[in-house]
Amino acid sequence: MKISKFIVLLICLVLGETSHAQVKIIDSTKTTKVSVQSGYFEKKPEFPDAVIYTRDEAGQVYIVHEGVEMWCDQAFVYFKDNFVKAYGNVRISQGDTVSMQSNYGEYNGNTSFAFAAGNVLLTEPKTTLQTDTLYFDRIKQQAYYRSGGTVRDTASTLTSRIGRYFAESKKYQFLSNVVIKNPKYTVYSPQLDFYSESGGAYLYGESKIESETSTVYCERGFYNTRSNTGYFVKNSRVDYNNRILYGDSIYFDRAKGFASATNNIKVLDTLNKSIIRGHYAEVFRDQDSVFITKRAVAVSLQENDSVYVHADTLRVTGKPENRIIKGFYQARMFKQGLDGEQPTSGKCDSIYVNEKLGITKMLRNPILWSGENQMTGDTIHLLNNTVTDQLDTLKVFNNAFLVQKDSLGYNQVKGERLIGLFTNNQLDTVNIIKNTQVIYYSRNDKNELVGINNTVSSSIQLYLENQKIIGIRFLKKVPGKVYPPSQFPENTRLLPGFIWRGDERLMSKQDLFKGKPAPVLPKIRGIPLPKDEGSFFEEVRDEDIKIPEYSKLKPKDLQNREDDPKFQTEPVDSTEIKDQ
Repeated sequence: MKISKFIVLLICLVLGETSHAQVKIIDSTKTTKVSVQSGYFEKKPEFPDAVIYTRDEAGQVYIVHEGVEMWCDQAFVYFKDNFVKAYGNVRISQGDTVSMQSNYGEYNGNTSFAFAAGNVLLTEPKTTLQTDTLYFDRIKQQAYYRSGGTVRDTASTLTSRIGRYFAESKKYQFLSNVVIKNPKYTVYSPQLDFYSESGGAYLYGESKIESETSTVYCERGFYNTRSNTGYFVKNSRVDYNNRILYGDSIYFDRAKGFASATNNIKVLDTLNKSIIRGHYAEVFRDQDSVFITKRAVAVSLQENDSVYVHADTLRVTGKPENRIIKGFYQARMFKQGLDGEQPTSGKCDSIYVNEKLGITKMLRNPILWSGENQMTGDTIHLLNNTVTDQLDTLKVFNNAFLVQKDSLGYNQVKGERLIGLFTNNQLDTVNIIKNTQVIYYSRNDKNELVGINNTVSSSIQLYLENQKIIGIRFLKKVPGKVYPPSQFPENTRLLPGFIWRGDERLMSKQDLFKGKPAPVLPKIRGIPLPKDEGSFFEEVRDEDIKIPEYSKLKPKDLQNREDDPKFQTEPVDSTEIKDQ
């Protein structure tokens, strides 16, 4: 008998196994031993405690243990320690759920703990994970890396320095410099949970999603990497070129170029220097439009002053060079004016603002206050100087009526049409055209009443100073007269159609919402705080960590490191708001 055949026979006798190299070691403990199913085996003096298995003509070395299968080109099996070291094309598989490939691998049958190194590739039904080193705990059903890893699914590639995979929930938990790359966008986040079944990513901490058409910021959010939709609930913001949308919660649809926001909304127009506020908004990127409601107000930030436009619903449309604002239902506008100036304000049912043309149209039951002057008509137009942004011209169409309060009554002028001219945002000349009537309390330089002027004319021109009437000019005057107060009956001191609405006048921007109930804001929910899954490695002392002496791992490899980024969460959900 040849010596080599004798040695093989001797090994078989010593190990008590059959000649086809199947080795099973069973002892009195409850721990199931690893079972080597195939491979050419041998013993070497330099490895007295190991049985070495090498692939043969039939294929790779094949080892099983409690549902785990291992293939490799060569395996060092330490049956006494129930421990395997595998080399070359290593593959460890757990049913049809998880498969792990590497250049080198270790498996501890006593602890059901696996370690892989060198071109590691973990595969599960929807994703693959690639890294240098990977730890897999079968009891916890978790895998962990901290030397950088890349996860690929059908839509995106995710990278991070530290990652953890939960096999039961199909969840990846990434920490430190997390990046998701997609052909259309890139996600950056310090902490991210990714569910491979759905493609859903939960972002925690200061995160952003960048693309050519938009950038999303949030500190807590959800993004579906397959449907390209997201929901963001903490310090959320979407940048659409020259528009920036803020809100307590934001829904985002990349494919449709659409975003909606709820509660404490602010939309900045960086080119037109305007702000829109409210508590519900919809932004359509391709249409360049914004729809906003619930205390909606648009603010045009002018160099010397700002104009506020409020309505139950506002719609802003058009390219930056041709922005149009439309306000529907109970519209109001307010312009404070410079120091010492009285504000200009108004109310109507609907309002239209064309920023390019510098025109504001007040439609349906409009009323405008310019200083002490109250003006009404069927329609009111305000024209701005597009260069200086100052008020230039006022036009009131049909049933024009101007009223100014006097200490003894009301100065009144009515006619078919009114045209007013502004200087430094103050009304200084007013022309009333066609079928005009006037009742005017005429006073001398000492502000003493001279009489009450009641005249009819084809047109009237008023001169104002500090928003008060100081002179009247009649064109084609019909006979009239100035009456002493005692000779002008009380019941004729108001022109037909007179109405005084001074108590409705807006004296500050807060009056934009005067008389309107505060909106009921919904509670922002939908994205839970991140779940603290605990550490992958147990907090134990070096001497309590049991590692087979043949392992390449050291106790420090199986401990949490001080410099590793820590899982972050919050004790209280900061997105919850109090009842309004």
